[in-house]
Amino acid sequence: MRLSMKTVSLADATSWIVIGGFALACLLLSHALGFGVLPARAMLPALGVAVLAGALALGRRRGDARLVAGATAFLQMTLFTILGVVLAYLLAARNGPLWDGWLAAADARLGLDWPAILAASDRLPAPLLLVGGVAYHSLVLQMVGCIVVLAGTGRSERLRTTVAAAILAGAVTILLSGLLPAVGNLFDPDRYRTLWPSVAWRDHPLILGLRTGAVRQVDLSHMTGIVSFPSYHAALPVILVWGLYPVARLRAPAAIWAGLTILATPLFGGHYVVDVLAGLLLAIGALAVAARLAAHVPAPNGLRSPAIRATRPARAIGPGCAGRTQGAEVVHDLV
Repeated sequence: MRLSMKTVSLADATSWIVIGGFALACLLLSHALGFGVLPARAMLPALGVAVLAGALALGRRRGDARLVAGATAFLQMTLFTILGVVLAYLLAARNGPLWDGWLAAADARLGLDWPAILAASDRLPAPLLLVGGVAYHSLVLQMVGCIVVLAGTGRSERLRTTVAAAILAGAVTILLSGLLPAVGNLFDPDRYRTLWPSVAWRDHPLILGLRTGAVRQVDLSHMTGIVSFPSYHAALPVILVWGLYPVARLRAPAAIWAGLTILATPLFGGHYVVDVLAGLLLAIGALAVAARLAAHVPAPNGLRSPAIRATRPARAIGPGCAGRTQGAEVVHDLV
């Protein structure tokens, strides 16, 4: 008996389960909290999802494994991003106590003096600040590039694991934001000469509107992440670097750009340093879980994993070499 090459890892299934769970949570919470979606502003995201679904269907019809892998990854990340941002809005609307005091105190215990850090950052050369700002705001492009490279080079399993880790890490950040809401490490950019307004500073009115009830309509054409702890901007670059690691030419550039993104996150994202540290730990955990899920492939005859089946000695089933070649056939099917 030959194992089918169509078996699917649990990593891909987990990504869809998280997306489905987020969709259900959004429906229930939006109804409970009286939220609605601006229909006209939802047309463009809906069109994007439809195009990706069409590309996935086309890839399956043509038997194009690379197109299927790329379209699936883009569709999963697009749906998760939309649903994740909406769910973060809904959780913020619960108006729980803010944890900024605790986060700021944690930074202080690490020896961080934010007024001094901001004053020193304001004296940095403008080109250096520009590089940091571009790196921070390039996270979506980093994700797009990773998907294109991995799908285009036929590394579908690596891509599925990377996307699963990204979705798992994102899910944890969003759910924790509901338990530990924070507005972020805010500073007034008008008090400085060269510092940019951080994302947290720009989104502060939105967060207040969600918490006070002033905002109850979601604009799907203009969504922004409002999660402070832990930082997804710290977690995702680590996951993407892991995904691109097999591509030798991109290994060093990806790691350098990811490092710049992480270093720029407190300043341009308005994050506390403990947000970043938590995001880095979260990335490691999400990758470990996703890799373990990817290693598990459903197998017939009650076997827990084909890998286990492949390592077992072949049982003699007849004279000659027939029994000794059975295990080798299973290994061949798995390569």
